[in-house]
Amino acid sequence: MSDREAPRRRVPGPARPARPGARRPAPGARPARRPGPPRPAPRTIRLGSPRPRLRLVGLALTLVLIAFVVRLFQVQAVDASTYAAKAAQNRYVGQVLAAERGEITDRNGVALATSVDAYDITADPTMFTREQMKIGDGPEQAAALLAPILGQSQEKLVAKLRPENKALRYVKLAGRQTPQVWKQIKDLKSALAKKAESDKSAVNVLSGVFSVPTSKRVYPNNELAAGILGWVNASGKGGGGVELQLDKRLTGKDGKIRYAQSGGRLVPTAGSTETPAVPGSDVELTIDRDIQWAAQNAITKQVEKSQADRGYVIVQDTATGEVLAMANAPGFDPNNLSEADPTALGNAALQDAYEPGSTAKVLSMAAVLQENAATPLTHVVVPNRLHRGDRLFKDDVDHPTWYLTLNGVLAKSSNIGTILATGQLGKTQSAANEVLYDYLRKFGLGSHTGLGFPGETKGILAPPDQWSTSQQYTIPFGQGVSINAMQAASVYSTIANGGVRIEPSLVRGTKGPDGSFTPAPKPEKKRVISEKTAKTLARMLESVVDDEEGTGTKARIPGYRVAGKTGTANRVDPATGKYRGYTSSFAGFAPADKPRVTVYCVIQNATEGSYFGGQICGPVYKQVMEFALKTLQVPPTGAKPANYPVTFKP
Repeated sequence: MSDREAPRRRVPGPARPARPGARRPAPGARPARRPGPPRPAPRTIRLGSPRPRLRLVGLALTLVLIAFVVRLFQVQAVDASTYAAKAAQNRYVGQVLAAERGEITDRNGVALATSVDAYDITADPTMFTREQMKIGDGPEQAAALLAPILGQSQEKLVAKLRPENKALRYVKLAGRQTPQVWKQIKDLKSALAKKAESDKSAVNVLSGVFSVPTSKRVYPNNELAAGILGWVNASGKGGGGVELQLDKRLTGKDGKIRYAQSGGRLVPTAGSTETPAVPGSDVELTIDRDIQWAAQNAITKQVEKSQADRGYVIVQDTATGEVLAMANAPGFDPNNLSEADPTALGNAALQDAYEPGSTAKVLSMAAVLQENAATPLTHVVVPNRLHRGDRLFKDDVDHPTWYLTLNGVLAKSSNIGTILATGQLGKTQSAANEVLYDYLRKFGLGSHTGLGFPGETKGILAPPDQWSTSQQYTIPFGQGVSINAMQAASVYSTIANGGVRIEPSLVRGTKGPDGSFTPAPKPEKKRVISEKTAKTLARMLESVVDDEEGTGTKARIPGYRVAGKTGTANRVDPATGKYRGYTSSFAGFAPADKPRVTVYCVIQNATEGSYFGGQICGPVYKQVMEFALKTLQVPPTGAKPANYPVTFKP
């Protein structure tokens, strides 16, 4: 139809009848719309050829592969040296696996020294460089965070994190730190790492700080037996006492581990090699912890009461030679050496050389009895003064002429009586000196005790041909000769053991990592005097304690027979080398008729109250001996003493 033609008018046809049920439109309603003409079918779109698009995709893939090839060539050929240097950050490194140090226990297996988990805090200095951290003050920032945790100065830590050796890969920042210290560092390190992940400008300045598992030495009883145990130094080696003496057995054998790391982290897929560490052996001492405590408590209180320089107590099993206690006062806490008094370190009972005084008179009496130069009932007339050589000798107290038996000379601790008695050992004084010297040596004076303890002194005992005029007469009563406390205790144990000297021992044995126990070598035994002489001496020593004229009455123990001897000697001041003050002592064993325990007490330079050995060491002896007898369940023998007389009527 042309647009110029007018539209045709539709002529209305006849009306169609309505369908049954159909609604008629309401009046005024819009008539229903009639369907229009049918719609034409949609047109079909034909796609073009896919080949151009495939060529485009292929070209893009080719360009990507070319880029990879060029990059690979650059890495392996052009910049090979640069990347080889960076690969050094992912190389194999090795670390030492510290062996666990063996325990030190008392004779009953109670731990006196043990080890707990600890960590060495380490670092890789190459990870703190500007190239690695992208900042120039990485060591300073790390040191500022670590200093308060490790208790070190920032300057010291910075020096470790920025060493002169730029290739250094391992430094130890702090050794043997508690797990709590490492946890603080680890938590701080993790927090910095998370911040660096979310904030690209942040730097984890602790990324190069690591830990190596190790152990730390602890002493559960603090000061108890510290003089015996010693301590372990910062490098994990024994620094004194048994820790030093048996360091090789206690230390064990370190292991090794070698692994690949990248940025200080283990690369699990790179593999590793490990040689396990072999733990050290446990050491069992002869010490009884309870007796050690009693000895240390008693000597500490008396040293404080007497305002003395120091004191020591030794408790020994007379039958075996085993040392049951060796206490020093003042002591030190090996857990905290920084606060210890340097003069209190060590074991003074073995390292002090001093003149024993009257406790050494028992040696002179042993020689006199064994050589049949006198008997306990021999009469000895003791004047108030005795002129010998270039000196005038006297006793501790002025007295009229005493009429003493040889037993009384020992009971009243007479210097003059001892000089007179030992003068009978030879036809001349020189010959008598030779005999006495021989017995002193047999009893162990002038020799090491056999303990092998670090720093132990063997004392001073010159050959008799070197004795001065005065020494010929002072050595018999314990002046002019020097000993250590263990030597003195061993003398009394020898008498208590029927005249047989047994080398003292501190170690019962060792227990290896496999649990096998190896007993210590048996100590050497040597007869010094006859059993008869030893029993006679024991009865004479009872007079010192039981007789009212004896000097050791404060050492009496109800129900037990006690043999003992007091000592009060002029003391050589180690600072000046001159005599100043006194060495007070008491030595003895019990039960006297069936000996089991020897106790020896020494107090150096008491300045408050009495300084006589019987007065200040006698009570210590009594307290420690009572405790030891009860602990070892030693019953009284029940036999009554039959003491020799002390005096005679002229």
